[in-house]
Amino acid sequence: MSFETPGLITLAHNSDQWHSVSVDVGDVPMVFEVGRVAKQAAGAVWARWGDSIVLVTVCGAAPREGIDFFPLTVEYVEKTYAAGKIPGGFFKREARPPEILNARIIDRSLRPLFPEGYKNDVQVIATVVSFDGNHDTDVLALCAASMAVHVSDIPFGETSGPIAGCRVGRIGGKLVLNPAIDARKDSDLDVVVSVSKDAIVMVEGGAAEIGETELVDALFYAHEQGQKVVAACHEMRAKMGKPKAAFTPPAKDEALYAKVNALAEAHGLQKALATRNKIERYAALDKVKVDVHAALKADLGDEKYAADKKKISEYYGDVKYHVMRGAALKTKSRLDGRKYDEIRPINCEVNTLPRAHGSALFTRGETQALVSTTLGTRDDEQKIDNLLGEQYRRYMLHYNFPPFSVGEARPLRGTSRREIGHGALAERAVARMIPSEESFPYTIRIVSEITESNGSSSMASVCGATMSLFDAGVPLKAPVAGIAMGLIKEGDDLAVLSDILGDEDHLGDMDFKVCGTEKGVTAIQMDIKIEGLSRAIMSQALDQAKAGRATILKQMKDAIAGPRSELSVWAPRITTIRINPDKIRDVIGPGGKVIRDIVAKTGAKIDIADDGTVKIAAVGGEAGDKARQIIEDLTREAEVNRIYKGLVRKVVEFGAFVELFPGTDGLIHISELSDKRVNKVTDVVQEGDEVVVKVLSIDRDGKIRLSRRAAVGKDVGSIDKSEPPPRDRPAPEA
Repeated sequence: MSFETPGLITLAHNSDQWHSVSVDVGDVPMVFEVGRVAKQAAGAVWARWGDSIVLVTVCGAAPREGIDFFPLTVEYVEKTYAAGKIPGGFFKREARPPEILNARIIDRSLRPLFPEGYKNDVQVIATVVSFDGNHDTDVLALCAASMAVHVSDIPFGETSGPIAGCRVGRIGGKLVLNPAIDARKDSDLDVVVSVSKDAIVMVEGGAAEIGETELVDALFYAHEQGQKVVAACHEMRAKMGKPKAAFTPPAKDEALYAKVNALAEAHGLQKALATRNKIERYAALDKVKVDVHAALKADLGDEKYAADKKKISEYYGDVKYHVMRGAALKTKSRLDGRKYDEIRPINCEVNTLPRAHGSALFTRGETQALVSTTLGTRDDEQKIDNLLGEQYRRYMLHYNFPPFSVGEARPLRGTSRREIGHGALAERAVARMIPSEESFPYTIRIVSEITESNGSSSMASVCGATMSLFDAGVPLKAPVAGIAMGLIKEGDDLAVLSDILGDEDHLGDMDFKVCGTEKGVTAIQMDIKIEGLSRAIMSQALDQAKAGRATILKQMKDAIAGPRSELSVWAPRITTIRINPDKIRDVIGPGGKVIRDIVAKTGAKIDIADDGTVKIAAVGGEAGDKARQIIEDLTREAEVNRIYKGLVRKVVEFGAFVELFPGTDGLIHISELSDKRVNKVTDVVQEGDEVVVKVLSIDRDGKIRLSRRAAVGKDVGSIDKSEPPPRDRPAPEA
C-alpha cells in the first residue's frame, strides 16, 4: 500500500504494521504515521507538515504509592539538527531547557481527557527532528500527541474522544486555517485552539483588538475544521490502536461519604465558605476539616480511622466542591459575596518605585502586582537562538510568583513553567500596543512581581504593565486590561463569573482569561474542565469580560490616563541622527579606537547601523549632547554657499588653509581674502585666527574652495547664493 501527497515523499508500507493518514488542514497536508518509529513506546506518531517533522511518544507507568494527583509530564524538545544547525557553546549539545510554552499547550489540552481518578504516570515527549522554517511544529505536535495517546493502551478520551489542534489566523478579513509562518506576519489574529468532537477544550493566542463576535467565529471555525484531525485519530486507532488498559475509578464508600457530608455541614462548612477574607476562609475551612476528622476518629475507632484517613480528606474536598458550587447557583452569590458580574475593589498607584523608569502597584481584591518598566538600548535586546535562527526581542515581560504571595514558606527555585506561561500571556496582551522602534527606539523590559495572589494574577500583571509603561513615558497605542472569567455549570443551571478568585478557578469549570483595549481583544487563554461550551455561553463570557474590562480600564485611567510627557530622569535618552554611510568608518576609527574614545569621554552608548543611523543613549542630556556633537563634527560635510566659522591652520604664499570642522579643510586663495588688493597673506590672516568664510565650490576630488570676502556681513550657518562683491583692484597672481 502507498500514499502520495503534494510536496511529500511517497512511502510504501505494510498496512498491518505501519499506517499513515493524510489530512488537508493547511497549504500542504499534515501526514501522521504510526508503526515505523519508536515502536517500544506505548504510542508513537511521526507527524509531518511540509518538511517539518515531529516525533511524539507517550509512555505510562504504574501509579506511585500514596500519590494523590495525576502525574502527567509533557516535554517539547527542539533539536538544532532539525534546522541544519550545530549548537553553540563548548559541549556542542542541545543544553537549553525544553520549549515550555508549547509543552504547556499540549498538557492543558490533554489533561482533561484522562479519566477522573487516574493516577498512573504518563509522559509525553514531542521531539522536533526536522524544521523547514515555514511550517510550525507546535500545532503539529499537539495533533500528534493526541493521536499517540489515543492509539496507546493508556485510558484516554473515552467519553469526549481525542482532540485536534488548529491555528487560526485572519488575513485580509478572511479566516485562515493553520497559516504558515511567512503568512502570519499579515494576520491580525493568531490563536491555537484544541477541539474535541463536541467541544472547544483549550484556547491560547493573541489578536489586534479583534471584536468579541469575530473571535467567537474564529474559535468555532477552528472547531469545525479540527474535525478532520479528530477523524484521522479515530482512523489511526482503528488500524493501529492497542487495547486500552482496564481502569476502574476507586469505588466511593457511600456510607463514609454521607458521614463526611453530614459532619461538614454540622461543623459549619457553608459558613466557612462564606468567609470573605481568603486567609480567614482557609483557616475556617481547615478548622472544619480538623473537626470532621476528629469526629470520625471517635466514631470509627483508631484502626478504622487510620485506614480511611486519606479517603476522608478526599471526600471532604468533594463535599467542599459541591457545596461551593451549589451555593453559587442557588443563592446567586459567590464566596466573597459578589454578584456574578461584579469586579473586586481596585486600587491603582503609579510611580511606586522612585528609581525605576516606570512603576505601578495594581491591587484587585486580594491580588496585587508590583510592576516595573525599564528602558534600555539595542545592547539590551534579548538574543534568541532557535530553529528560526538568531532573533532579537526589544520588548519582554517577566512574571514572578514568590511563595509569600500566597502566605507560604517554600524554597525559591528557578522560574516555574507556570511563571513562564503567565508571563507569556501578559506579554502577548500588551505586545501589539507597543510603539514601533522607529517612533520609540528603546528596548522595553517589564517585570511583574506578584506580592499577593487570590486569582487573576496574570491579569493584574497586564493592568500593572499598562500603568508602568505610561509612567515610564512609553506611548502605548492604547491601554490594555485583563480579566479572568469562570464558569459553574450543573445541568441546565450555570453561572458565568467575572474576575474569579483562586477557589473559583480551582472548584469551577472554566478559566477564561481575556485581555484587551476598549476597542477589542488582544490576548486570550482558556481552559475548561467540562465536556463543552456552547456558542451562547462563550459569547456571554466574552461580553461579560468586555464590560468588566471597561470598568477596570476606567479605574486605571483615573490613576494615569496616558504616557508621561517626559521620560524618567533615570532613563537613558536616545538621540537618533543620520550620517553618510561613507562616514561610518570615521566614527568607528581604526580598530574601533575613535568610538571607544567617544564613549570614554562622554559615558554615552553609541549604536551605528549600516544605513548610517546613529543612536546615542545616555542618562542625562549633557553626555548625549556631547557625544552627538562629536559625531556630527566627525561626519559633517561642507555645503556649497554655506557660511562657516573656521580656524586658520596653515598660511602659504598663495592663500590660507582653514579647518571648517574636524577633518575638513578648505583653501582661501589670496584673491578671496579681501575685496581689496592683498600683497601678502599674513597681512590679512595669521595661523590660529578664526575666520568667517563661504564655500564657493567642492570639486570631484573633494577639494573645497573658500572665500573670506564673500562672507563679509553674512551670518554663520546661513546659505548665501549671492555673487561675491567686486574687488577694488585685481588680485595678484598666485
